[in-house]
Amino acid sequence: MLMPKPDESVIARRQELAAALRSIVPGEGVIDGAEELQAYDCDGLMAYRQPPLIVVLPETTEQVSEVLKFCHRENVKIVPRGAGTGLSGGALPLADGITLGLSKFKKILEIDYENRCVVTQPGVTNLGITDAVEHAGFYYAPDPSSQIACSIGGNVAENSGGVHCLKYGLTTNNVLGVEMVLMNGEIIRLGGKHLDSGGLDLLGVITGSEGLLGVITEVTVRILRKPEMAKALLIGFPTMVDAGNCVADVIAAGVIPGGMELMDKMTIHATEDFVHAGYPMDVEALMIVELDGPDAEVEYLVAKVEDIAKQSNASYVRISENDEERMRFWSGRKNAFPAIGRISPDYICVDGTIPRRKLAEVLQRMEGISEKHGLRVANVFHAGDGNLHPLILFDANNPGELETAEKVCADILTLCVEVGGVLSGEHGIGVEKRDLMGTMFTEDDLKQQQRVKCAFDPEHLMNPGKVYPELHRCAELGKMHVHHGKLPFPDIPRF
Repeated sequence: MLMPKPDESVIARRQELAAALRSIVPGEGVIDGAEELQAYDCDGLMAYRQPPLIVVLPETTEQVSEVLKFCHRENVKIVPRGAGTGLSGGALPLADGITLGLSKFKKILEIDYENRCVVTQPGVTNLGITDAVEHAGFYYAPDPSSQIACSIGGNVAENSGGVHCLKYGLTTNNVLGVEMVLMNGEIIRLGGKHLDSGGLDLLGVITGSEGLLGVITEVTVRILRKPEMAKALLIGFPTMVDAGNCVADVIAAGVIPGGMELMDKMTIHATEDFVHAGYPMDVEALMIVELDGPDAEVEYLVAKVEDIAKQSNASYVRISENDEERMRFWSGRKNAFPAIGRISPDYICVDGTIPRRKLAEVLQRMEGISEKHGLRVANVFHAGDGNLHPLILFDANNPGELETAEKVCADILTLCVEVGGVLSGEHGIGVEKRDLMGTMFTEDDLKQQQRVKCAFDPEHLMNPGKVYPELHRCAELGKMHVHHGKLPFPDIPRF
């Protein structure tokens, strides 16, 4: 995995830059000691590590603005960072770049029940929003498995989802507005408490932009009333193909569950050993289907899903009798990643999305990929929306296994695109999938996307080396004529 070549002249100025930044963010807001920087050398994709040049931890929007103005003036790169739980390397530091951490932005600024929204700083955890409003009968719908730790700012950057995104949408469907600082220090606001704004959907552009366009300093999110009733079904199948077909049949019947998750045998056994959720151990696939809404509707849909499951060869069906049992069903799924960590020294979590009708086919072909490379693959899916999370198990201490695991990841993601899916459902592109963008987009597609980047950050100082496999200067994107086939701007790093 290659990154842009560090600018040695910037690295040589570390002390000078740190001193200038301390005048903007006083106290303990600037970190430049070698040992202290180690804590920021990666995000959730821990296979790649690189200590940053400096870490800055501002506390106000004004400080963020001044830091960005300074870096823009001095031509210094910036890597925005939330809680560091991202799994695609989107917050991977740069040796010649400043990591801008937002962990001190941890206040909920306003709770507006009348308009059903919350205004929060980006460092507040995803679950923290629900904790702040649940006493009044409200909650925040997106619920990634890392919601106890991941920040809402990172959720916006990666367009995170979770087990309930099938019915309630991803982050983009639940964000109403943001305050954002551009690379030149300009503070802008997009959206707010009102309904969709007219004109260009700039809020949609920002959500999922992976820190390439600006630094988010405030977020307005939609909150929902807790449903009258919620029940979960635990459904076991003799094969993953039967489970995949059941997913398609449930959606085809017009049922939109609150959540619909699928796990294979390896994951079932690992999670049951870890959290003792009461999962059946004699099935090859296990599905959790949650239905919520008015009492009568939930009871009707539970019976309907149970009937569809039995028609799909389900060998085990159990319906939660109370909220405690329902949460116990979910406890296994929410702890699937740490559970797998107990049976393998290392793993990589893949994030790709496919059409639901292709689920059974993809599962079968993934078995072939696993056998081809000789590495185990544990499968956990947001099955209802076709979002796959295969876990590739390996041991980094064995020479070559990390590289083999990366090949498995590439093969699975290429398969997702081949069957009509996409490279990412909610984890983003980052550096993990950057070099696979060409499997999904043409060169013209990528250049058009980079033109948007140029509009916000013409000098490419904001989180460079992420998402796009080849770096272009803005002038290079169609504004200059190339003579005799000579490569324009040969000094630009291609990686």
